Amino acid sequence: MTIVVDASAIAAILFDEPSAGVIRDRIVGEALVAPSLLAFEIANVCVIRQRRNPTEQPAICTYSVFVGWNITMLPVTRSEVVALATAYDASYLWLARNLGVELVTLDRRLIAVAPPIRRAPG
Repeated sequence: MTIVVDASAIAAILFDEPSAGVIRDRIVGEALVAPSLLAFEIANVCVIRQRRNPTEQPAICTYSVFVGWNITMLPVTRSEVVALATAYDASYLWLARNLGVELVTLDRRLIAVAPPIRRAPG
């Protein structure tokens, strides 16, 4: 099944946050897609975390791990995104709705409006 993943979900795994296991269990074996914005958001998270904790793994190394993951980056229709929420968050929501797939996120606002989980019959 295809699912949309947002930066909060990917960062949780990348930095082994407490919710990483739940996210990892949900996405393992699935085809992952995200707006192309994801790469910039993850780069930003890596830099911010490096600044806050200089002893943490270097940002470029952490980002390199992310780049190796199989996540298809897709463009979004910006004019439609604007009507949904903040442009960053709405990019993930728009993509999930446009593809008719689940959005995996830790963002409470997105969880409230994300499409329901669609499982194949059987």
